[in-house]
Amino acid sequence: MGNIKSLFTLLFFIITTSLAVTFAGKIPAIIVFGDSTVDAGNNNYIPTVARSNFEPYGRDFVGGKPTGRFCNGKIATDFMSEAIGLKPIIPAYLDPSYNISDFATGVTFASAATGYDNATSDVLSVLPLWKQLEYYKEYQTKLEAYQGKDQATETITNSLYLISVGTNDFLENYFAFPGRSSQYSVDLYQDFLAGIAKEFVKKLHGLGARKISLGGLPPMGCMPLERATNIGTGGECVGRFNDIAVQFNGKLERLVEKLSKELSGSVLVFSNPYEPFMRIIKNPSSFGFEVAAAACCATGMFEMGYSCQRNNPFTCSNADKYVFWDSFHPTQKTHRIMANFLMNDTFSDFL
Repeated sequence: MGNIKSLFTLLFFIITTSLAVTFAGKIPAIIVFGDSTVDAGNNNYIPTVARSNFEPYGRDFVGGKPTGRFCNGKIATDFMSEAIGLKPIIPAYLDPSYNISDFATGVTFASAATGYDNATSDVLSVLPLWKQLEYYKEYQTKLEAYQGKDQATETITNSLYLISVGTNDFLENYFAFPGRSSQYSVDLYQDFLAGIAKEFVKKLHGLGARKISLGGLPPMGCMPLERATNIGTGGECVGRFNDIAVQFNGKLERLVEKLSKELSGSVLVFSNPYEPFMRIIKNPSSFGFEVAAAACCATGMFEMGYSCQRNNPFTCSNADKYVFWDSFHPTQKTHRIMANFLMNDTFSDFL
């Protein structure tokens, strides 16, 4: 196992070094919107229970400290920033320990537990997408004061914009409460969410964004939490949820194709995490993992957030053996693999 780990480390160094040279100077910053997949700690500073600013979260982060990332360490956007040749992490906009000089090369407005649907963000009182966009407008004002109008305009135009959201709309809203499911069929709810995604991308474009990645859904039926509640199947993935992810991804991909023709001077891509993530889940040993069906934290089946307690005796000692950190979120190692895939596959369009 030691040789395999060393090989992964060497490959990651080679890939990130080559990518840093390729992207150097072409992308001055990464600007992020979304949910817990890309939240670096914004929820620490709003009144919500959807937090992870306590141990054992962050135990493999620099200094072993919890940051608000729903992970044992770094998340994909941190690795992307490093790969491009920017800073090794992307800070949360609401974190008072950072300022505009830090945010000038990357910032995340993401909020764990949010969704496209405002009703999703209302469930745990987190930042809806419209509020994230308002913070982005505030950021633009601060950036212009810091860099000057011309350089700030160049930063806004050439930055890479990442949007990663949608899973909570289905798992924490549509299938959890009767509201939306009584108003929409699954198919119509997908259309409703895609319409919100369309307007969000158009608003970003109107504010100057020109390099935009719209992210799709992972195989959400294979999260440990969903497997654990899939009674009678022996812990198999929930096929219905995975089918919905594939269907919704198809709608988002077609949306990106359409918007690419409508929004002048822009490069839009659809970042689809489904297939690479499913390859990891189906054949974990090929990626150096030992466990894909359960998570590292606690029993690995139900726990996330506050139920992922520091002193739980069941929490694993080596998260690198696990695809998932808690019952909903990937480990740092999985984030790194997914980041490498996206950087090599999807983001070549931004060169």
